[in-house]
Amino acid sequence: MSTEITLSKILQGAAWMTGAIVAFTSMAIAGRAINFAHDTFEIMFFRSLVGILIMASIILVTKRQSDLRKNRLGLHFLRNICHFAGQNLWFFAVPLIPLAQLFAFEFTTPIWVLLFSPLLLGERLTMVNIATAALGFLGVLMVAQPGSAEISAGMLAAAGCAIFFALTAIFTRKLTIDQPIVCILFYLTVMQAGFGLVAAGIDGAIKLPTAETVPWLILIGIAGLVAHFCLTSALAIAPASIIMPIDFVRLPVIAVIGMLFYNEPFSLMIIAGAVLIFGANYLNIVVTGRHSPK
Repeated sequence: MSTEITLSKILQGAAWMTGAIVAFTSMAIAGRAINFAHDTFEIMFFRSLVGILIMASIILVTKRQSDLRKNRLGLHFLRNICHFAGQNLWFFAVPLIPLAQLFAFEFTTPIWVLLFSPLLLGERLTMVNIATAALGFLGVLMVAQPGSAEISAGMLAAAGCAIFFALTAIFTRKLTIDQPIVCILFYLTVMQAGFGLVAAGIDGAIKLPTAETVPWLILIGIAGLVAHFCLTSALAIAPASIIMPIDFVRLPVIAVIGMLFYNEPFSLMIIAGAVLIFGANYLNIVVTGRHSPK
């Protein structure tokens, strides 16, 4: 394999992550729009129902039933319970803290991925990976400025979701070894619908969607699937320790959205942090591609 081909795969992974960034950003906007009407468990349940309809239609139309493998259901369950926990914490934090701050805390995910990858994936931790993580995390701190306010439930939820999202990425990488993306996404929607139904209905009451919330729930369902398709495709192409730091790009995007639509502060510190994050990702992609084996 030539260096050019390897670098091309890294860039393909980066392109897939761009799609994931757009989808995750859309989901944050939709989640904030309906948090007044549904709790996080209800959002996850209805999102998963939309996902089941979409995935079932795709599988039937494309005749991909044979892709629904059953040999790794335990790992699918582990992946999806981690994602369910992380996503609920994420939706919980959406209305409580600024979107830029939420994404900044979430972006400690690559740090956890880098720490977990050698143990769970057997991927080698290089000095470039460490430098990328350190620079990216420094940029996150510059944007979030966690010491400037008291620790809140929203901050704790945002910080906690990063650990579960990192585990989700790790287990996704393991599944892509022999599981088709259609299979991964199908079990994602089905299992999380079950988790959501149990969690939302445990109090004996599930609030049904209204004409106002249905479009947002549909957007969350579609964006969630698109995000996972893009993320899974990226992880199937390149190592998690390379792919996940690219997601840092989402931070300056959501900072601008928060400023324009939610009157959230946008300071020079945010700009400086975003520049540092871009620089870290550039270093990771270029240097890793340059030193990949021929």
